[in-house]
Amino acid sequence: MAPPPPRRAALLLAALLLLALAGSAFPGATATGVFQVRRKFPVGVGGGAAGANISALRAHDGTRHGRLLAAADLPLGGLGLPTDTGLYYTEVKLGTPPKRYYVQVDTGSDILWVNCITCEQCPRKSGLGLDLTLYDPKASSTGSTVMCDQGFCAATFGGRLPKCSANVPCEYSVTYGDGSSTVGSFVNDALQFDQVTGDGQTQSANASVIFGCGAQQGGDLGSSSQALDGILGFGEANTSMLSQLATAGKVKKIFAHCLDTVKGGGIFAIGDVVQPKVKTTPLVADKPHYNVNLKTIDVGGTTLELPTDIFKPDDKKGTIIDSGTTLTYLPELVFKKVMLAVFNKHQDITFHDVQDFLCFQYPGSVDDGFPTITFHFEDDLALHVYPHEYFFPNGNDVYCVGFQNGALQSKDGKDIVLMGDLVLSNKLVVYDLENRVIGWTDYNCSSSIKIKDDKTGTTSTVNSHDLSFGSKFHWHMSLVLLVTMVCSYLIC
Repeated sequence: MAPPPPRRAALLLAALLLLALAGSAFPGATATGVFQVRRKFPVGVGGGAAGANISALRAHDGTRHGRLLAAADLPLGGLGLPTDTGLYYTEVKLGTPPKRYYVQVDTGSDILWVNCITCEQCPRKSGLGLDLTLYDPKASSTGSTVMCDQGFCAATFGGRLPKCSANVPCEYSVTYGDGSSTVGSFVNDALQFDQVTGDGQTQSANASVIFGCGAQQGGDLGSSSQALDGILGFGEANTSMLSQLATAGKVKKIFAHCLDTVKGGGIFAIGDVVQPKVKTTPLVADKPHYNVNLKTIDVGGTTLELPTDIFKPDDKKGTIIDSGTTLTYLPELVFKKVMLAVFNKHQDITFHDVQDFLCFQYPGSVDDGFPTITFHFEDDLALHVYPHEYFFPNGNDVYCVGFQNGALQSKDGKDIVLMGDLVLSNKLVVYDLENRVIGWTDYNCSSSIKIKDDKTGTTSTVNSHDLSFGSKFHWHMSLVLLVTMVCSYLIC
């Protein structure tokens, strides 16, 4: 079981205990898809000042995994800097006729759920300026309730549920790390997405997916100020939308993102990336998160002297790649050694606290004045983190450190290395769940990548996107893959 969420630091860890989905319940032709991803906290919403956004950032981090297959392109935008970040959402269409729902993208949870027509306390309006929609399975000609005696329910919960009888819905209950929760029942209906038919061309496609019809929401999920229609689980379990689409032969179980902090926006795609090539490292087996084996850390080319077992993966240690957390968290000993090495040539710098961030004044270029930090992983994969990626500007030549001391986390999370979005930006990161590896390379996220279509053998170009002007509200849009701690998945 993953450590509980930290008190102040980000530890958005997936902890769904789900078994394999029995059989292929979603036959269909291969396709590619497009989802437009938008930020949940746009600049100017809820106080657009840099300081206000930093506070929201810390709160976000503190609450937070033989077929003929094609690819999917998910356009995104935004700027993944701590002073310009938040939670993010995309738009999906469900039912027949299809209706639009705004859902938070979440790689850490493993179901898609939306607010149900039976939910009396669910928000009808959102402070984000969105029109919310309650899902009504009876209003969809393709909608049906999943019963507790069906294979999906038994596979999800590891066997037939107690007190299950005919015509009893298959229920779910999810509690997230910030205390918010959702309770409801599973339904089966059509998901509409945009199939990629060529470079920059799409057409509508459909797939049958099982998702939650949320009857009761708790915590922030029931708050109208930041309300969305639901959450789109993008995790590894076979109940996630990604896994269901892969089981149906719609997509390959590989996805990649490239978050652009230079121009904003970037790339998000599902499928086999063939260009650029990325070097990979194995995912640690039997973990619900994207765990990898970190070996050593260099600062300015000098390897830090650290205990040999400090990064050893176990229940309370190890390294997690989490592009849903904005900052990076290091065990206290590692944090102190990294900071000493980074500021070794700047003994005269005066530090001050900005909302618990370590900040300082620096008039020059941080890339010229500070060293590169390199993390070395199993199979000789390196992650180079440049000064502009581990520092973030906060106005008037003030920079703040994007690394955090793990000692500020909860007891169980203090020895975990959690590598967040700030150090993963401006890199193409590929999650190959079919081969159980993850990899990355430094990349211009304003350019494009090529993905192979297994059906035809051809490659398609997936371009970067900046959807900042795609909405009447002129959001700055970006994708952050949110990873949340799920404490319970069963009705108690």
